[in-house]
Amino acid sequence: MNDVLVVDDDPHILKALKITLHAHGYTVATAPDGESALRAAARHPFGVIVLDLGLPDIDGSTVITRLRQWSHVPILVLSARHGSDDKVRALDAGADDYVTKPFGLDELLARLRAVLRRSIQADDLPLVTTASFTIDLALRRVTRNGQDVRLTPTEWGILELLARNPEKLITQQQLLTEVWGAAYAKEANYLRVYMAQLRRKLEQEPGNPRHFLTEAGIGYRFIP
Repeated sequence: MNDVLVVDDDPHILKALKITLHAHGYTVATAPDGESALRAAARHPFGVIVLDLGLPDIDGSTVITRLRQWSHVPILVLSARHGSDDKVRALDAGADDYVTKPFGLDELLARLRAVLRRSIQADDLPLVTTASFTIDLALRRVTRNGQDVRLTPTEWGILELLARNPEKLITQQQLLTEVWGAAYAKEANYLRVYMAQLRRKLEQEPGNPRHFLTEAGIGYRFIP
């Protein structure tokens, strides 16, 4: 679905993105604030929402939280906020990716294609194949060079969450909460240890990972 809702209080950005996205084959609707964005999303099943965080009525993270109460629409955050705390808050609220202003149009279009591709594939991931290993999500099995790779339950939990969200940035807090539980949400050292173990078991070059990438201070991204 190529219908895009762009939410931003800057009319120049709304106009520029509408023209650019339309030129690349997208059908574009716009909203200047959070409440109108929520109403638009309720009326129409968009393929993706491009959302600014600094809105005049309600914060973009609040818009994400409210959307996630009833919708799984992919959300690409577009914001001038450069701090990792803002990124983490938006991602934990349910955003799928984050682009910081000023941005290059090529990067924005690539991120947009990626979130749309993930949404199409999200319900069809029984087998994830990379150049180095294969993950069978249905059988909870990992093979490398034709041999089974033995993973601990915790390692599997991390791998499964990342593999079910290919290319998506998953925050440290989300990984810790879903794998260990809410009481461990700030124990980032646990995560570093287990990510190192996964890289040793699955990456061809653990010191130069290709599939399990770190976003410093924020989280991890799995690239098939």
